[in-house]
Amino acid sequence: MSSLKTSSEPALPTNTWIAASWEDYLQMVAKPTLAKAKGYYHHNHMRIEMSPVGHDHAADNALIDFAVQLFCTLRGIAFRGLVNCSYRQAGERECQPDSSYYLQEQAQMIPWGTTIVDLNRYPAPDLVIEIAASSLLDDQGNKRALYEVLGVKEYWVVDVQAMTVLAYALTPQGSQRLDVSQVLGGLPMALLATALERSRHQDQGQVGAWLLQEFSGA
Repeated sequence: MSSLKTSSEPALPTNTWIAASWEDYLQMVAKPTLAKAKGYYHHNHMRIEMSPVGHDHAADNALIDFAVQLFCTLRGIAFRGLVNCSYRQAGERECQPDSSYYLQEQAQMIPWGTTIVDLNRYPAPDLVIEIAASSLLDDQGNKRALYEVLGVKEYWVVDVQAMTVLAYALTPQGSQRLDVSQVLGGLPMALLATALERSRHQDQGQVGAWLLQEFSGA
């Protein structure tokens, strides 16, 4: 019998990890009221994120995605970028990162028509990105541990307040900080941080033009 509270009981806490069975998690994320929520499940705990996405989070997400896609295009790196895509290992784990990328030979790995990506059938994305406007500690902690176990190769946390990108090379045994991306052929995190700083006083077109010059070696 499910341990979830009924609708007459206090609402489930959101934006925090709480103990739950896999069945309880599936029941919760299937609720119509949570259709726009993000769900995570790991080590018998679930996290439902309901916070509205504010301007700063959305703007930095758009800029970092543009930078990744521009870099890949100019360097001839095959890619498929996914926004808020759900990844699932049934009965064990689930995540819905802000952005994720399949690169090179994996760029065409997930067939069209796929809904939730079954990680028991398909590989995890090469790169996962979380934008941390109010969730920095969790993005660096529990979510990083989740992505390690899922087999993600590289993980970035964009610190909106500090205007920095914290990058990690991931393995199931742990992670290591990176100054330069391994999966994107040497893209420096410092350059992305400068782009974030520029975006505070320049529009995205101006920042994009600067990135184009930097990536082109001009």
